[in-house]
Amino acid sequence: MKPCRKCLLSETDETAFFKHVQEYVNSIPPEHKAPPIEYNRRLEFCKTCNHLINGMCILCGCYVEVRAAKIGQHCVRSPDIW
Repeated sequence: MKPCRKCLLSETDETAFFKHVQEYVNSIPPEHKAPPIEYNRRLEFCKTCNHLINGMCILCGCYVEVRAAKIGQHCVRSPDIW
């Protein structure tokens, strides 16, 4: 499932949007997905970061639950973080 590129957040239902993000994360092929332990470690770090606002990194504009789910991705502040 591809994200909607024509919707504004003010025009979307928050519950439906969250579900859409989760469906996208779940649709990532296993060979492209970070292991669950790594995914959770990344998200725990993000939850402590001052740049996280409503699930989005204000430095790069990504939804951290999507970025953290993919192999080869890293925190934009520094690849040493995750």
